[in-house]
Amino acid sequence: MPLRPPRFAAPLLALALALLAGCAGQPWKSGETPDGARAKVVILETTDVHANVLSYDYYKLKPDDSLGYERTATLIRRAREEFPNTFLFDSGDTIQGSVLADYQALAKPVGCDQELAIYRAMDAIGYDGGTAGNHEFNYGLGFLSQVTGTPMNVDGGHTNRCAGPHFPLVLANVYSARDGEPIFKPWTIVRKTIEAYTEDGSKIRVPLRVGIIGFTPPPIMEWDKQKLAGKVSVSGVVEAARKYLPQLQAQHPDLIVAILHGGLDTSPYTPQMENAGWYLAGVPGIDVLLLGHSHTEFPGPHYAGMKDVDARLGFVRNVPAVMGGFFGKDLGVIQLVLNRRQDRWAVDLDNTHSEVRPICQLTSGKDKSGQEKSSCVPADPEIAPLVQQAHQAAIAFVNTPIGESTVRLSSYFADEGNMTALAPINAAQADYVRAELPRLHPELAGVPVLSAAAAFRTGFGGPDDYTDVAAGPLTLRSAADLYFYPNTLAAVKTDGAGLKAWLEKSAERFNRIDPAKTGEQPLVNDHFPGFNFDQIQGGIHYVIDVSKPVGQRITSLTYRGKPVAPAEPFIIVTNNYRASGGGNFPGLDGRDIVLAAPDGTREILARWLQRRHMIRSADLEPTSWRFAPLKTHGPVVFTAASGKQDLAREAGVGHIRQVKDHGDGMATYAIDLSR
Repeated sequence: MPLRPPRFAAPLLALALALLAGCAGQPWKSGETPDGARAKVVILETTDVHANVLSYDYYKLKPDDSLGYERTATLIRRAREEFPNTFLFDSGDTIQGSVLADYQALAKPVGCDQELAIYRAMDAIGYDGGTAGNHEFNYGLGFLSQVTGTPMNVDGGHTNRCAGPHFPLVLANVYSARDGEPIFKPWTIVRKTIEAYTEDGSKIRVPLRVGIIGFTPPPIMEWDKQKLAGKVSVSGVVEAARKYLPQLQAQHPDLIVAILHGGLDTSPYTPQMENAGWYLAGVPGIDVLLLGHSHTEFPGPHYAGMKDVDARLGFVRNVPAVMGGFFGKDLGVIQLVLNRRQDRWAVDLDNTHSEVRPICQLTSGKDKSGQEKSSCVPADPEIAPLVQQAHQAAIAFVNTPIGESTVRLSSYFADEGNMTALAPINAAQADYVRAELPRLHPELAGVPVLSAAAAFRTGFGGPDDYTDVAAGPLTLRSAADLYFYPNTLAAVKTDGAGLKAWLEKSAERFNRIDPAKTGEQPLVNDHFPGFNFDQIQGGIHYVIDVSKPVGQRITSLTYRGKPVAPAEPFIIVTNNYRASGGGNFPGLDGRDIVLAAPDGTREILARWLQRRHMIRSADLEPTSWRFAPLKTHGPVVFTAASGKQDLAREAGVGHIRQVKDHGDGMATYAIDLSR
């Protein structure tokens, strides 16, 4: 028969358990957290991962250690080991932006019972919440509803619950046109037990309730108009915060975290503001602000000098904030210190700060090629096996042959006049519209068709962030490299004055150059994104004078050798983003669209390349513009990938020379504008 314990064993066991509880931290009931208690709570943030699950470049078909969520996952695990109290949130642009994403959304869409690769990876790490960015809407509301596991009462939405991420997504400023209700929950509360310390230094375990509320950029209604018009409506970020924060505050959370897919802009507020983080930080009740969309780091030098912003410690109008880079290159970290006063937690701003932790750090010395060495954290071994099947299928997909080219198509010097990567896009777009437009608008059959394209990859993300399709076989990967985003094609009707205004806006890509200045002058305006530098072809030629002020730089504009008259009609082919107002180009607001194609521009390009089969120089229209001759006393410089001077010469821009190798794959070049 079993032995029975003596009568005093139970009290001794209870005493032992009590002592252990004292060592591990006493559990305290909600409402009993003593005043004077103190806790460090760390908010971790990912943003703009863009479905870069693995450290892999699908365009070059090789590993790329400088990006990838599998390495961010390592930083997350390390942060959790470093800090006992952590919350992890994602600020959006999560499901779109890589070949893997397009494969799962367009080539072979995932089924209702399948979870997206990026969400599988994130669930392996474990998130506490997130929001939707603008690119979440690129594939349409049906796809978004399905893959987020969110039934939506919208046209085309899923009413059943499909496989989605195992964490809540919140979004307060997008509403169904059917019932006016948010398509996601506008807010929710995340509950955790955290470690804290009493005034005498005793460790206790207490509950913490964190409210989260999410926001996306209002211009999604312009950028994805074809997929969203009539189905949803959008409100401004500040307006949505004022509407839903009182509901959230009524639940008495200990902290409120605003998750905004947007950056910082101090220009006058409008409900359509793309980067409204500065204004959102001024809404009472928000304790922490998570940022995104801008593909920059905050805190960081980019925001130095901005009004009421501490770009070193990470505060926006006294609200702790962070923006953790893009493509899985970084992890945002906010270290909050909380003090308990009058039965409430309050953020100790003097002992709180933010930082962005990169997956790669420069180390001393250079490698054999002369580049600065970098040390990158290892990939989390749990991630790759989860997505291996989809990864291999995506590689096979982009390797589908579609033709050949005798021309190297690159964007290394797209800002300086090399249009080899843009000419195929412009030709494919124009051919599509010339074939389709007469059927839809017979009255426009005789109007000249021009085409506008911008180089999406111009080095913003480093030396590998360029389009570079080698001469030889072409595959679907080539088309995806040439046309990076899953835009659809659109055509607008304009006139000569509108064409010139379009080109003037594009010319803001360049700084104003003073010929008399003896020091270095940067050619490219880094605050004007490369994807807004439209270069237009189709029989026109124009001259850009960078010595002139903004709005007066197009000094010559001809069509088939004759000056363009202000009232002369034109059809310009572009993408749905630009035609609907993206980039704030004059006269482009969606009202003059004469053709909105159901086809993606990338697919149109791929079919054009396939029909041509062989692409030669003669098949591509020459560069349609040049700089006005300008003799400067000092050098005019720009930054591009190092070691590409010979390529510039081959592409017909031989007035460029490399003057300084930065040692990180980038270099400073000088351009002779007098030629």
